Amino acid sequence: MKFILLGTGGSAGLPQIGGPDGRGDWGKTDPNEPRNARTRASIVIQTSDNKNILVDTSPDLRLQLTRCGIGRINALIYTHAHADHVAGIDEVRILNRIMGGPMPTYTTKPVLAELKQRFGYVFAPYRGGFISRPILRPEIIKPKKPFEIAGEIILPLDQDHGYSRSLGLRLGRAAYCTDVVRFSPGNFAALEGLDLLVVDCFTPSHDHPTHAGLPTVLSWVERLRPRRTVLTHLGPEMDYGTLRATLPSGVEPGYDGMVLEI
Repeated sequence: MKFILLGTGGSAGLPQIGGPDGRGDWGKTDPNEPRNARTRASIVIQTSDNKNILVDTSPDLRLQLTRCGIGRINALIYTHAHADHVAGIDEVRILNRIMGGPMPTYTTKPVLAELKQRFGYVFAPYRGGFISRPILRPEIIKPKKPFEIAGEIILPLDQDHGYSRSLGLRLGRAAYCTDVVRFSPGNFAALEGLDLLVVDCFTPSHDHPTHAGLPTVLSWVERLRPRRTVLTHLGPEMDYGTLRATLPSGVEPGYDGMVLEI
Protein backbone atom coordinates (compact mmCIF):
# COMPACT_ATOMS: atom_id res chain seq x y z
CA MET A 1 0.00 0.00 0.00
CA LYS A 2 1.07 3.58 -0.63
CA PHE A 3 0.15 7.04 0.59
CA ILE A 4 0.62 9.51 -2.29
CA LEU A 5 0.66 13.06 -0.94
CA LEU A 6 -1.18 15.08 -3.57
CA GLY A 7 -0.96 18.31 -1.59
CA THR A 8 0.72 19.32 1.67
CA GLY A 9 -0.18 22.98 2.05
CA GLY A 10 -2.56 25.00 4.18
CA SER A 11 -5.91 26.38 3.11
CA ALA A 12 -4.32 29.13 0.97
CA GLY A 13 -1.60 26.96 -0.57
CA LEU A 14 1.95 28.24 -1.08
CA PRO A 15 2.82 30.68 -2.43
CA GLN A 16 -0.28 32.48 -1.26
CA ILE A 17 -1.90 35.13 -3.44
CA GLY A 18 -0.08 38.46 -3.14
CA GLY A 19 3.62 39.15 -2.68
CA PRO A 20 5.58 42.31 -3.57
CA ASP A 21 5.24 41.73 -7.32
CA GLY A 22 1.85 40.01 -7.20
CA ARG A 23 3.43 36.66 -8.14
CA GLY A 24 2.95 35.06 -4.77
CA ASP A 25 3.70 35.46 -1.07
CA TRP A 26 6.10 32.76 0.14
CA GLY A 27 5.91 33.81 3.79
CA LYS A 28 9.09 32.70 5.56
CA THR A 29 9.89 29.91 3.11
CA ASP A 30 12.56 29.83 0.40
CA PRO A 31 10.94 30.36 -3.02
CA ASN A 32 13.92 28.65 -4.67
CA GLU A 33 13.15 25.36 -2.92
CA PRO A 34 10.59 23.58 -5.14
CA ARG A 35 9.28 21.50 -2.23
CA ASN A 36 7.98 24.72 -0.64
CA ALA A 37 5.43 25.03 -3.49
CA ARG A 38 2.36 23.42 -1.93
CA THR A 39 -1.16 22.77 -3.08
CA ARG A 40 -4.02 22.13 -0.68
CA ALA A 41 -3.89 19.04 1.56
CA SER A 42 -5.08 15.75 0.05
CA ILE A 43 -3.80 12.21 -0.47
CA VAL A 44 -4.45 9.10 -2.53
CA ILE A 45 -4.30 5.77 -0.75
CA GLN A 46 -3.15 3.22 -3.33
CA THR A 47 -3.94 -0.36 -2.37
CA SER A 48 -1.76 -3.38 -3.10
CA ASP A 49 -3.96 -4.23 -6.10
CA ASN A 50 -3.68 -0.66 -7.49
CA LYS A 51 -7.08 0.64 -6.40
CA ASN A 52 -6.97 4.39 -5.68
CA ILE A 53 -8.86 5.90 -2.76
CA LEU A 54 -8.94 9.70 -2.86
CA VAL A 55 -9.09 11.58 0.45
CA ASP A 56 -10.74 14.99 -0.08
CA THR A 57 -11.20 16.99 -3.29
CA SER A 58 -8.97 20.04 -2.96
CA PRO A 59 -9.33 23.08 -5.26
CA ASP A 60 -6.11 21.86 -6.93
CA LEU A 61 -7.33 18.34 -7.66
CA ARG A 62 -6.91 18.30 -11.46
CA LEU A 63 -3.33 19.52 -11.21
CA GLN A 64 -2.55 17.12 -8.38
CA LEU A 65 -3.83 13.98 -10.10
CA THR A 66 -2.25 14.73 -13.47
CA ARG A 67 1.07 15.68 -11.89
CA CYS A 68 1.15 12.43 -9.90
CA GLY A 69 0.09 10.28 -12.86
CA ILE A 70 -3.17 9.13 -11.27
CA GLY A 71 -5.79 8.66 -13.96
CA ARG A 72 -8.48 6.75 -12.09
CA ILE A 73 -10.10 6.95 -8.65
CA ASN A 74 -12.13 4.05 -7.24
CA ALA A 75 -13.59 5.68 -4.13
CA LEU A 76 -13.61 9.00 -2.26
CA ILE A 77 -13.45 9.87 1.45
CA TYR A 78 -14.21 13.31 2.89
CA THR A 79 -12.53 14.18 6.20
CA HIS A 80 -14.57 17.38 6.67
CA ALA A 81 -16.33 20.06 4.65
CA HIS A 82 -13.92 23.02 4.72
CA ALA A 83 -13.42 24.64 1.32
CA ASP A 84 -9.78 23.62 0.93
CA HIS A 85 -10.90 19.99 1.21
CA VAL A 86 -14.08 20.01 -0.89
CA ALA A 87 -13.94 22.87 -3.40
CA GLY A 88 -12.53 20.65 -6.16
CA ILE A 89 -15.67 18.55 -6.16
CA ASP A 90 -16.51 19.44 -9.77
CA GLU A 91 -13.33 17.70 -10.94
CA VAL A 92 -15.01 14.42 -9.94
CA ARG A 93 -17.10 14.70 -13.13
CA ILE A 94 -14.18 13.46 -15.24
CA LEU A 95 -13.46 10.71 -12.73
CA ASN A 96 -17.11 9.66 -13.05
CA ARG A 97 -16.70 9.44 -16.82
CA ILE A 98 -13.57 7.31 -16.46
CA MET A 99 -15.27 4.87 -14.07
CA GLY A 100 -18.55 5.00 -15.98
CA GLY A 101 -20.87 5.88 -13.11
CA PRO A 102 -21.31 7.38 -9.63
CA MET A 103 -18.34 7.73 -7.29
CA PRO A 104 -18.65 5.78 -4.00
CA THR A 105 -18.18 8.50 -1.39
CA TYR A 106 -17.64 7.90 2.33
CA THR A 107 -18.15 10.54 5.00
CA THR A 108 -20.02 11.31 8.20
CA LYS A 109 -23.66 12.33 8.36
CA PRO A 110 -22.92 15.99 9.32
CA VAL A 111 -20.39 16.39 6.48
CA LEU A 112 -22.79 14.82 3.99
CA ALA A 113 -25.53 17.23 5.08
CA GLU A 114 -23.21 20.20 4.47
CA LEU A 115 -22.12 18.86 1.08
CA LYS A 116 -25.76 18.40 0.06
CA GLN A 117 -26.53 21.97 1.08
CA ARG A 118 -23.65 23.42 -0.93
CA PHE A 119 -23.41 20.96 -3.82
CA GLY A 120 -26.85 19.39 -4.04
CA TYR A 121 -26.55 18.73 -7.77
CA VAL A 122 -23.84 16.10 -7.27
CA PHE A 123 -26.30 13.88 -5.37
CA ALA A 124 -29.11 13.96 -7.95
CA PRO A 125 -29.96 10.46 -9.22
CA TYR A 126 -27.97 9.22 -12.18
CA ARG A 127 -30.20 7.88 -14.95
CA GLY A 128 -27.42 6.74 -17.25
CA GLY A 129 -26.07 8.29 -20.42
CA PHE A 130 -23.57 11.13 -20.82
CA ILE A 131 -22.06 12.34 -17.55
CA SER A 132 -22.23 16.13 -17.49
CA ARG A 133 -21.80 16.72 -13.74
CA PRO A 134 -20.12 15.13 -10.73
CA ILE A 135 -22.12 12.21 -9.35
CA LEU A 136 -21.49 11.00 -5.80
CA ARG A 137 -23.00 7.88 -4.24
CA PRO A 138 -22.83 8.56 -0.50
CA GLU A 139 -22.03 5.99 2.17
CA ILE A 140 -22.34 7.11 5.80
CA ILE A 141 -19.46 6.26 8.13
CA LYS A 142 -19.09 6.83 11.86
CA PRO A 143 -15.98 7.56 13.93
CA LYS A 144 -14.58 4.48 15.68
CA LYS A 145 -16.56 2.19 13.33
CA PRO A 146 -14.24 0.46 10.79
CA PHE A 147 -15.41 0.28 7.18
CA GLU A 148 -14.05 -1.37 4.06
CA ILE A 149 -13.03 0.05 0.67
CA ALA A 150 -11.37 -2.07 -2.02
CA GLY A 151 -10.42 -4.72 0.51
CA GLU A 152 -8.83 -2.24 2.93
CA ILE A 153 -10.22 -1.86 6.45
CA ILE A 154 -10.22 1.80 7.49
CA LEU A 155 -10.77 3.08 11.02
CA PRO A 156 -12.13 6.67 11.07
CA LEU A 157 -11.14 8.80 14.07
CA ASP A 158 -13.04 11.78 15.42
CA GLN A 159 -10.64 14.75 15.64
CA ASP A 160 -10.72 18.17 17.29
CA HIS A 161 -10.31 20.76 14.51
CA GLY A 162 -10.76 23.78 16.75
CA TYR A 163 -14.17 25.16 15.82
CA SER A 164 -15.28 21.95 14.11
CA ARG A 165 -14.57 18.23 13.79
CA SER A 166 -12.62 16.26 11.21
CA LEU A 167 -11.81 12.63 10.49
CA GLY A 168 -8.45 10.97 10.84
CA LEU A 169 -7.94 7.65 9.06
CA ARG A 170 -6.03 4.56 10.19
CA LEU A 171 -5.24 1.71 7.77
CA GLY A 172 -3.27 -1.11 9.32
CA ARG A 173 -0.06 0.39 10.69
CA ALA A 174 -0.45 3.74 8.88
CA ALA A 175 -2.56 6.80 9.65
CA TYR A 176 -3.47 10.10 8.00
CA CYS A 177 -4.45 12.82 10.48
CA THR A 178 -4.81 16.19 8.81
CA ASP A 179 -6.67 19.23 10.19
CA VAL A 180 -6.37 18.51 13.90
CA VAL A 181 -5.30 20.71 16.79
CA ARG A 182 -5.68 18.30 19.73
CA PHE A 183 -5.68 14.52 20.14
CA SER A 184 -8.10 13.01 22.65
CA PRO A 185 -7.19 10.01 24.83
CA GLY A 186 -9.20 7.93 22.36
CA ASN A 187 -7.12 9.23 19.47
CA PHE A 188 -3.89 8.25 21.22
CA ALA A 189 -5.22 4.78 21.92
CA ALA A 190 -6.31 4.33 18.28
CA LEU A 191 -2.91 5.48 16.94
CA GLU A 192 -0.63 3.16 18.89
CA GLY A 193 1.78 0.89 17.02
CA LEU A 194 2.13 2.89 13.79
CA ASP A 195 4.83 2.46 11.19
CA LEU A 196 3.73 5.70 9.49
CA LEU A 197 1.93 8.80 10.74
CA VAL A 198 1.10 11.60 8.31
CA VAL A 199 -0.03 14.48 10.50
CA ASP A 200 -1.13 18.12 10.42
CA CYS A 201 1.57 20.60 11.45
CA PHE A 202 0.80 24.17 10.42
CA THR A 203 3.19 26.37 12.41
CA PRO A 204 6.75 26.10 13.81
CA SER A 205 5.89 27.34 17.30
CA HIS A 206 2.49 27.80 18.96
CA ASP A 207 -0.69 26.03 17.93
CA HIS A 208 -3.01 27.69 15.43
CA PRO A 209 -6.64 27.86 16.63
CA THR A 210 -7.50 24.96 14.31
CA HIS A 211 -4.16 23.26 13.60
CA ALA A 212 -1.39 21.79 15.71
CA GLY A 213 1.98 23.50 15.85
CA LEU A 214 5.33 21.73 15.77
CA PRO A 215 5.88 21.49 19.56
CA THR A 216 2.49 19.82 19.96
CA VAL A 217 3.14 17.40 17.09
CA LEU A 218 6.53 16.46 18.49
CA SER A 219 4.91 15.73 21.85
CA TRP A 220 2.49 13.40 20.03
CA VAL A 221 5.41 11.69 18.32
CA GLU A 222 7.18 11.24 21.64
CA ARG A 223 4.08 9.61 23.08
CA LEU A 224 3.08 7.46 20.08
CA ARG A 225 6.58 6.66 18.76
CA PRO A 226 5.64 5.85 15.15
CA ARG A 227 8.55 4.55 13.09
CA ARG A 228 8.15 7.42 10.63
CA THR A 229 6.28 10.73 10.88
CA VAL A 230 5.60 13.00 7.89
CA LEU A 231 4.25 16.52 8.39
CA THR A 232 1.50 17.91 6.17
CA HIS A 233 -0.86 20.92 5.98
CA LEU A 234 2.28 23.06 6.31
CA GLY A 235 1.84 26.81 6.67
CA PRO A 236 3.84 29.73 5.22
CA GLU A 237 6.37 29.72 8.07
CA MET A 238 7.29 26.05 7.53
CA ASP A 239 10.34 26.10 5.28
CA TYR A 240 11.23 22.69 3.88
CA GLY A 241 15.02 23.06 4.19
CA THR A 242 14.86 24.39 7.73
CA LEU A 243 12.59 21.56 8.80
CA ARG A 244 14.81 18.91 7.21
CA ALA A 245 17.82 20.31 9.05
CA THR A 246 16.21 20.66 12.48
CA LEU A 247 13.58 17.95 12.93
CA PRO A 248 14.47 14.93 15.08
CA SER A 249 15.23 11.56 13.56
CA GLY A 250 12.14 9.86 12.20
CA VAL A 251 10.27 13.11 11.56
CA GLU A 252 10.29 14.91 8.20
CA PRO A 253 8.29 17.46 6.22
CA GLY A 254 6.07 16.18 3.45
CA TYR A 255 5.95 17.68 -0.02
CA ASP A 256 3.58 17.55 -2.96
CA GLY A 257 4.00 14.32 -4.92
CA MET A 258 5.75 12.46 -2.09
CA VAL A 259 5.12 8.70 -2.21
CA LEU A 260 5.18 6.79 1.07
CA GLU A 261 5.30 3.01 0.85
CA ILE A 262 3.73 1.15 3.73
